[in-house]
Amino acid sequence: MADNYLERHYEEYEAKKAAWEKAKKLGKYKRKNVSSYKRVKSEE
Repeated sequence: MADNYLERHYEEYEAKKAAWEKAKKLGKYKRKNVSSYKRVKSEE
């Protein structure tokens, strides 16, 4: 029972990871530049 549980969750994790990587490759997810926001906020 435990092995099946772990296998199922690992397969779900791999599917989510593959979808995320595909979306990232297509440019859906862009990295936000947090450091520049912190600099602007501290200068005010």
